[in-house]
Amino acid sequence: MKNWIVLVCMGAALTLSASAFAGAQQEKMKACNKEAKEKSLKGNDRKAFMKDCLGAEAEKKPTPQQEKMKTCNKEASEKSLKGDERKKFMKHCLSGKAEEEKLSQQDKMKACNKEATDKSLKGDERKHFMSNCLRD
Repeated sequence: MKNWIVLVCMGAALTLSASAFAGAQQEKMKACNKEAKEKSLKGNDRKAFMKDCLGAEAEKKPTPQQEKMKTCNKEASEKSLKGDERKKFMKHCLSGKAEEEKLSQQDKMKACNKEATDKSLKGDERKHFMSNCLRD
């Protein structure tokens, strides 16, 4: 009974993925037909155009994750990181937490500076305040 349910589920999944592919292919066919019609192509010229149009792959742009990987790899290489240090850096860099922390630290610094200026703090008093403010 369990095997039968698994087979039914797998069949449904294959049907859904096939219909998604068919829908994309139909959209591509519509676009190519429209372009051929706009160019008033007939006969062998139309066949050749349609073959090229339908066979052409869309420009493959790197995904945001691939872009991030490229950037993180470059940074790790510039820092000459190796082994465990590199792994740790890459994990942190790819998670996106590095950017969030950097921004939040900058925002925190701005807020603390503004507050210290508003309180007219100077010298050691300002240093002490900034230290505590940034730690919180």
